[in-house]
Amino acid sequence: MTPPPPSRLPLGAAPGRAGLFPALPLWSRSESSGPNEEHCGSAAQSPRPWLHRSREAGAPAPLGPGLLRVCPAPPPADGGQAGGASGMLLQLSAEFDLQSDVVPWLLAQGPAAALDTFEKSAATPYVVNVERNGKIIYTWKGSGSTCIGLYDPLNKQNEHLYTFEKDLHIISCSINNEKTLLAVSFLQSTKEERVNQLLQPVSKCLTLLIEIHPVNNVRVLKAVDTCIRVQFLYPATNRNPFPESHLLLISEDKYIEQFHIHVVTEDHHKVVIQNSGQLPRDRVADDLIWAQWDMTEQRLFYIVPKLEASLDIPLRDIGLKFVNFGYDYSQDQEMEPRSLNLQVFTSKTGSFCLCCSQAPDIPKEVTYSVSFLHKGYSKTFTVAVQRTDYPQVKEAAFLNLDYYVAVYLPGHFLHLLNTQHPDLMCYNLFLTGEDARISMLHQSSIQSLFKSAVWDRCSGRMFTVRINESSLMQFLWNSKLDSDRLAALHCALLHVRSTTDLEMQIIEWISENLSVCSTFDPLQEFIIASLYWAMCPETSKLDKLLPYTSLLYWNGIIPGVTCITDIISLPELKVQNCKGFWEKLNLNLECAKYAEPHLHYNNNVLRREWYKLLSEEKAEERRTTTYLRNIFENAKKVLSNLAAWNLEERLVPLFQEEDYQQRLLIGLMVAQLKDHLMRHLQYVGKMKIDQIVLEYVSELLDLICRIMEAVWRKYSLQSCVLCLDERGSAAECAAFHIMSRILEAANGMCMPLPPGFHTLHIGLGVRCLPLHTLLHYIDNGVLQLTETCAIKLLKDLDNTEKNEKLKFSIFTRLPEAIGHKVSQLWNHPVNSNFIARNSVKLLLDKLRNRQHNRPVGDRLSVHVEFLPLNYLVDMLAEAEDQGNIIIYYYSACL
Repeated sequence: MTPPPPSRLPLGAAPGRAGLFPALPLWSRSESSGPNEEHCGSAAQSPRPWLHRSREAGAPAPLGPGLLRVCPAPPPADGGQAGGASGMLLQLSAEFDLQSDVVPWLLAQGPAAALDTFEKSAATPYVVNVERNGKIIYTWKGSGSTCIGLYDPLNKQNEHLYTFEKDLHIISCSINNEKTLLAVSFLQSTKEERVNQLLQPVSKCLTLLIEIHPVNNVRVLKAVDTCIRVQFLYPATNRNPFPESHLLLISEDKYIEQFHIHVVTEDHHKVVIQNSGQLPRDRVADDLIWAQWDMTEQRLFYIVPKLEASLDIPLRDIGLKFVNFGYDYSQDQEMEPRSLNLQVFTSKTGSFCLCCSQAPDIPKEVTYSVSFLHKGYSKTFTVAVQRTDYPQVKEAAFLNLDYYVAVYLPGHFLHLLNTQHPDLMCYNLFLTGEDARISMLHQSSIQSLFKSAVWDRCSGRMFTVRINESSLMQFLWNSKLDSDRLAALHCALLHVRSTTDLEMQIIEWISENLSVCSTFDPLQEFIIASLYWAMCPETSKLDKLLPYTSLLYWNGIIPGVTCITDIISLPELKVQNCKGFWEKLNLNLECAKYAEPHLHYNNNVLRREWYKLLSEEKAEERRTTTYLRNIFENAKKVLSNLAAWNLEERLVPLFQEEDYQQRLLIGLMVAQLKDHLMRHLQYVGKMKIDQIVLEYVSELLDLICRIMEAVWRKYSLQSCVLCLDERGSAAECAAFHIMSRILEAANGMCMPLPPGFHTLHIGLGVRCLPLHTLLHYIDNGVLQLTETCAIKLLKDLDNTEKNEKLKFSIFTRLPEAIGHKVSQLWNHPVNSNFIARNSVKLLLDKLRNRQHNRPVGDRLSVHVEFLPLNYLVDMLAEAEDQGNIIIYYYSACL
């Protein structure tokens, strides 16, 4: 049974646009695990249905959700670092090199005469294809022969596959997963030979299917005058192989076919093709002008110009181009200088980007565009090229770095575009000079075969590409623009999960640059983005519901770069039983359709509710006991979870105290975040959501603790409890400043702080600030008084004139509930006078409200061992009952 031929719907032009634009169907092996996978991803009729999956590649049998990832070769003994300069952001690691991995093996083959012939030959070996399992197919010339070999990067072994006893030019080659069949397409003669053979009926290109286990029959698939590319399809996992082999044929006559090849085993080891006649085949596409093969995910993308769509692609400049179908070394020479560079990149997060560039009309300008199909808009960038002494290149190269698409123009710039959050320009890294250099790559022969991999076609070398964390942090330290700092910060936080030391380096940078950034708060960005990347891998839709930035908009510019944003219609996918990429893509489209920014959790409601509860507490108008009990129970769970995470003693001396306001905020945040997720994650169980929220809030508090731990280590502060009778050091003043900025960032986002934060903060303030500044900070809410701090103030400070002034100033600013508890511990005339004044004020306030018949239990509960004061209180109480208090009031105020 073979899959049905692909379906393709007529495409209508988008409103407000005119002209004929290309369609971009795509055809791939799905991650589906259901029985209806051949229908997965078919397009539905829509205002812009140009994006669809027309069919599955390969057998209809379900392959399961697993995917076989490419297995690159391990790095060489020296680490394989190519381009180790600290200034370069992108770091290459050599995974394959023809000269070191293949040539020594070739030189070791055959007699000395053959060796001499190989060394003198002008035709060096070159790579023709890379299969999904990472195996590399290459070809070389012998003495009047053409050979094909296979390199396995797992065991670093070479294998000879087949030899043609003739000097041929191999165009394309592919081997099936079982290594039993080899498909080869080649030119039968050179141009000069064809001139001499005009009268001979010889086809220019021959495509063969060869049995190689062992070498046996050869079957001709095509004999035409146009070049053919071949590509075997691979199953999702080795444990679920295809019941038959499937081969794609891509012709320069602008069509794609799929052959279905059944094989049988004879004599217990000999594998032969079962079909004696014509091989069954399907027509995949006709009249295409561009096609791209995704080797890792086994997806085929192509453009059909007769169908209309809303992408502004200049079809006249595309020509006929095939991307990632191996490499023909004459391809670069024959390519038109004005051909359009078009590539599609996808990622596991559901990102779907269409990248387009062209050789510039103006020598000093480069224009390229990236259509974020999963977001519904495209961005066109025009870059003013500064260097004129660098050799002119044909076009910018696009590299797939998973969360980023890199646009690289050698010698000029490197532009990293965030594919998951492309809305703000400040999340894109734009580098020039040494930071943008990628060493050991040719100028115009770079090809991105799969995620985080680069193939240098000229040298036959393959590299893995990664962002160099040390260079990224160096760029962050040296950046002068807020846009560069913000982009580098978010890029670094993306890689924190894989590098434990990177978080400490980021905190180090933040502590030194708190006042440098004028357009954003680095602490807020660090906290929100860290929580986002820590939590989002847990649930598929969580990245659409949690905030990833504190910025709502960005008005800044990148010098030398102009950007134009165009709205494009969202494609509609009809998905059935699909998982992985297609599920994420469909989710992205749904979120973009319903204005994704409004789905993110917002703290405005939390702030209003928190302020409302605090005002009710102050006015003694509390809510129902059940409501508050649930809130404080939420806070208790978070603090218990936080304590379980940190069994080792912390360096920061945080007091484990009862902070009513912070516990109220913690419990409220848990309740409201839970309600937010419950509205949008109906398919996730309540217990799972409870766990997500618990971990999110716990991670928030733990992150603030980690920031403070890093600050304590940075300034070599002691872990012992601070004594308030000593002046603070310069290191403590720096720590106090950072804690003030943490408090400011938390207040701006309405986020809770860990228990003991306010006590430690005001303790540092007492040690580091002069009295008038300390009181100013308290009056303006920068410092918040706590019961623990007030009690510690009484114990640590004696009753000198200076300390009495400090104590009295603090006591007059204590909240009423804390003041009643703490005032009983200070046996001093000033405190007694203070208590007397407060007692009289309390009685007069109650008398003014005509609350005459007050029960005895409501009378002042504070009884101080000071007889005149007790006598005065008793007389006032009696006077209150009799309604005669004026004379005593004046006496007490004298």
